[in-house]
Amino acid sequence: MKVCNKDIKIEGRLIRVACVDGDKYEFVDDPEPVLEGLRRSGVRIDLFTFMQKLPETSPKFRYPMEWDNLAVLPVSTFDHWWTHQIRSFPRNRARQAEKRGVVVREVPFDETLVQGIWEVYNECPVRQGKPFSHFGKDIETVRRGAQTFLESSIWIGAFLGEKLIGFAKLTCDETRTQAGIVHIVSLMRHRDKAPTNALIAQAVRSCAERGILYLVYENFAYCKKQSDSLSKFKEINGFERIDVPRYYVPLTAIGWAAFQLGLHHRFIDHFPEPILARLRDLRNTWYKHRLQSSVEIS
Repeated sequence: MKVCNKDIKIEGRLIRVACVDGDKYEFVDDPEPVLEGLRRSGVRIDLFTFMQKLPETSPKFRYPMEWDNLAVLPVSTFDHWWTHQIRSFPRNRARQAEKRGVVVREVPFDETLVQGIWEVYNECPVRQGKPFSHFGKDIETVRRGAQTFLESSIWIGAFLGEKLIGFAKLTCDETRTQAGIVHIVSLMRHRDKAPTNALIAQAVRSCAERGILYLVYENFAYCKKQSDSLSKFKEINGFERIDVPRYYVPLTAIGWAAFQLGLHHRFIDHFPEPILARLRDLRNTWYKHRLQSSVEIS
């Protein structure tokens, strides 16, 4: 559904939570018209959630809220990032990519890119210790998913010769103040060539050339998990954690009760972090064994 020219996404069955589609790079500057439109829509929505836009990090609205976080890289110039904001390891990895023949550039969204994305998606069923949600998708499904927010997106490809071995999609907000890394994926068999580091470097360059002030790489920490390999990767590449308000506006009595009881979060998020860490280790071991078994059978 669309309200105030914003695409609204609704999730949940018992508790229906709505947000702006792509709410880490699509923002609500004036919530009241949106809330009024949701109330008049005739669709049952219990909670509406939205995140406050950078650079404002102090709560500016009086709605119920919780603290969320983003991995944010303040951008001035590429040279400043290269010499002052990152550590030596990602700098060397980006150089390594160039020495091993990886060429990174902005690319148009066309059939060649879609084919390359499809091939990257379907390389491996497991990434970062869990099933990769894009594995097994047909090319038409990949095309539909990739062409969202086309007018506000920047596509970057990493190539070895003519072969796409990695890509990144950046999506800008309406004011082009910040760009979010919606997706960044590389072929695992070319990990030794560091294409992901090269893609990050080009993402910074692309933002600096356009005067985009913030490059956002999703969350810095997810739920109670404070540190993992992905957050460390973000940190050494210059991203820092910035806490921002996330508002939850109840639109029904169910929504108010759900917020008060914490039912707007996933059930598993209520478990203590040591238990969650153990469950993640078991999951990773299971999928590693399952993947190895499937390779041996094939």
